[in-house]
Amino acid sequence: MPPTPTKDITLIRELARQCVEIASSEEYEVRRRRWRDVNELRRPDRAPVWCRPSRVWSDLIPQESLECTDPTCRSLEYGFRQDLYKDSVGDDHIFEPWHGVSAAWECDSENTWGIRIPPQVASTSQGGFRYDPPIKNEADYDKVTVPRFTLNRQRREDAVTRMQELLGDAMPVRLVCRPPLGPTLGTMLYYLRGMAKMTEDMAFCPERVHRVMAKLTEGVLGACRAAEDSGMLTPNHHQPMICSDPVNGDPGEGKVRLHNLWVDANSQEFDHISPAMQEEFLLSYQKVIFQQFGRTQYGCCEDLSQKIDIVKGIPNLRIFVCSAWTDLDKVIEACGTDYTIMWRQPSTDVVMPDDLAPIRAHLDQGLRKLQGCRYQVVLRELETLAGHPNRLREWAQIGIELAENYA
Repeated sequence: MPPTPTKDITLIRELARQCVEIASSEEYEVRRRRWRDVNELRRPDRAPVWCRPSRVWSDLIPQESLECTDPTCRSLEYGFRQDLYKDSVGDDHIFEPWHGVSAAWECDSENTWGIRIPPQVASTSQGGFRYDPPIKNEADYDKVTVPRFTLNRQRREDAVTRMQELLGDAMPVRLVCRPPLGPTLGTMLYYLRGMAKMTEDMAFCPERVHRVMAKLTEGVLGACRAAEDSGMLTPNHHQPMICSDPVNGDPGEGKVRLHNLWVDANSQEFDHISPAMQEEFLLSYQKVIFQQFGRTQYGCCEDLSQKIDIVKGIPNLRIFVCSAWTDLDKVIEACGTDYTIMWRQPSTDVVMPDDLAPIRAHLDQGLRKLQGCRYQVVLRELETLAGHPNRLREWAQIGIELAENYA
């Protein structure tokens, strides 16, 4: 391995120091307290308001603007600059004053589910793609196998050592260990079978779907258990959206179990599926996984208006994600103060208008309804800023102003 350029190390350490100072500030502790309160169903000073740029990062921080040439340093530079940019947005962004190095998991098969999932072939500059799923017929269903995962401790130690050498005393380094698979089973089924065919199979060949969902569930449970048995699991209650008090208490170092963690999942691929079939083919399997964890966040961009009751049946549900397509009135009526409502914003409606008035009107109407509830205001899935480079700051400012008004 060639030596790391001195200029790269100097740069990332300077950026790291800036991030540590910000993350250790009183303002960030106020934000953390706000997130903890809302997710513990306590009344916060106001609702958290937060956005995630997603694909917009390529416009905000173009790759050609990065200065580091070493690949690892370049990745660190990108991450630090993202946090520094988000700090300038002024929303309730939080990050920790340390750098996490992810555990190194190895699967016992070349392909996680024993069958090769082809790459997505990009067909547009914005990331659109064509997809050809690997399961073509009933025989292909039988090719799906259950993976087994092991922790590569040497790779983990090498990665931690490498990061400590790069960051020096500018930022502490910690190991971060999560299960290598999560309970987004609908996404896994889609990758294996494709949307149209998986829908047909649920109607005409249900036994095939049940057979593969059982394997997927077994694989995820095995991955979760491998992580727990490793003794290396680390808490995950310190990030936006799921920041909270320690889940089920502070277990102490080296004693973190699955029931000390948050877990999140959704049913986006089942948006068009009836509540009964979603319960049968997805939730009944996801629940087996959810019950291993301490807290559950459920939902993403799907419309859950007609599925609120089945979602409320999820073990340890704490955060109900109300997408821009879900009926907010129904969610408020059903959830009250028993759950935290994550009110997701329609990204196109936020970034497209030249006039801020409709954005303010939408937020004002929703936050007025949410008074008395425990809720978050979240903007995600941004693909473009549509020629409005200051829109994230403008949106955050309006959201925070109204959240304070209706606190």
